[in-house]
Amino acid sequence: VHEGAIGVLGLDQPKLQLASYKSWKKKGEVDWPSKGGWLGVTDKYWMTAFIPEQSEHIDAKIRAVTDSATGVDLYEAAYLASARGIAPGGKISEVSHLFAGAKTVPVLNAYKTALGIPRFDDAVDWGILWPLTKFTFTLLEFFYQRVGNFGIAILMLTVVIRLATFPLANKGFEMGVKMKKVQPELKALQAKFKDDPTAQQKEMMALYAREKVNPVTGCLPILFQIPVFYALTKVFTVTIEMRHAPFFGWIHDLSARDPTTIMNLFGLIPWDPGTAPLIGGILGGLLHVGIWPLAYGLVTWLSQSMTPQTGIDPTQQMLFKLMPIMFTFILAQYAVGLLIYWTWSGLITILQQYVMMRRFKVD
Repeated sequence: VHEGAIGVLGLDQPKLQLASYKSWKKKGEVDWPSKGGWLGVTDKYWMTAFIPEQSEHIDAKIRAVTDSATGVDLYEAAYLASARGIAPGGKISEVSHLFAGAKTVPVLNAYKTALGIPRFDDAVDWGILWPLTKFTFTLLEFFYQRVGNFGIAILMLTVVIRLATFPLANKGFEMGVKMKKVQPELKALQAKFKDDPTAQQKEMMALYAREKVNPVTGCLPILFQIPVFYALTKVFTVTIEMRHAPFFGWIHDLSARDPTTIMNLFGLIPWDPGTAPLIGGILGGLLHVGIWPLAYGLVTWLSQSMTPQTGIDPTQQMLFKLMPIMFTFILAQYAVGLLIYWTWSGLITILQQYVMMRRFKVD
């Protein structure tokens, strides 16, 4: 998440200008001539920014110095407007704006529209896939305004995403089911040509062509999940709307990890595992697995058990079986809102897999 200098500046086409504290200090001073735009200092959730008149030419500048007396690093973001001459008896008025507060997206958009501030909503660090991240947040905000709970909005967003990707996912699941149907024939070919890899590969390709099977198609739904995962992770990390947003029960902050942990039987034992001597960091860190991570792991395992294992390498098959356990521990450290999404999405996947397997008469 970017923290440091930020602005949208430029003489012709304003561009997003960023400088982390580390690069800011290393460069010492940077000038950005601009027509209008804005400049400020930001952290993850809050920002202070100057906004000049958008028709005015300015010399924006960031500067980093170390105070000789205290040794404290000082960071400064400022702009200088063009010089003006005032005739005797005349007067000049100058209007500028200062934003200081939480980077709430609807507020940023309101100022962007009212004052014509270019890309003011980019004060939020949307990341490299910013169109997808912005769209994801916009949908979440749309549902939240109607149901009043971001947790329920996540469930609704999941359904929308699954509907939008249904044709692609349906094709992938269909190919996966077909792959499962040809597994007996594949195993027979592997046994028959175990000493002749070239002939085995040729016969497998002939089998795929005869049964109209394309193994690559089955991977498409998984590949699509990567940008979705990135966008959702960004939304839960950088938007202040997710901070302290409750769901139901014990979930009071969708942007934080599940507060429950199996180490104290989900709160039944009045003890904080993180305070244990020597191993507190492990018990409160890697081994902190709550109810939602376990639900995610169970759903992922069930979905995977319904997915055909097409790998001919037993080691690979064993690694696939261990993946739900591994990802349970990894994602347990992520925002619980993300786990709610993946768990609900996994349940929809299981339902879709069941329908497809019934359709193709696969046990």
